Amino acid sequence: MAEIQKDIELKQGMSKKTKIILIIGIVVLLAAIGAGVYWWLNKDAASADSAEATTAPKATPIYHEVASPFIVNFAEQSNDQVRYLQIKMKVMARDQASINLFALHEPALVHELLMLFYSQNYDVLSTTEGTQALQQESLETINTFLKQQDNAITGLEAVYFTSLVMQ
Repeated sequence: MAEIQKDIELKQGMSKKTKIILIIGIVVLLAAIGAGVYWWLNKDAASADSAEATTAPKATPIYHEVASPFIVNFAEQSNDQVRYLQIKMKVMARDQASINLFALHEPALVHELLMLFYSQNYDVLSTTEGTQALQQESLETINTFLKQQDNAITGLEAVYFTSLVMQ
């Protein structure tokens, strides 16, 4: 009987040692995983910081206002009612050459934009998404025209509607 009790005590003692070794192994493994995750996250942050440091700062924006507002009726009227659109616009570039080219060809650009605005649908343009799409189309129309005039030009960066009235 004493021999069985001694054997049970030995087995229990071994299991305690095994548990301690297992716990220590788990703690070391978790510490290694934590250190790896910390290193991985800091590596990405460090590369993002170095990428931001290497990019050149943007040039100061230059704005140009189109003097007269655009006033057009819609090609597709809503509910058979005559609807009008009035837009006042400013354009922005980061180089004077793009602004100068825009100013030089402003009469032709006004014509292109009038045709674009005329082709809009009142119901679509009454939504925020429709207005933002028109703003993007205006920018693309202007930049396409400017690239046709001078392929070396960088073009405009943004078109801003400073006033948009629909009736």
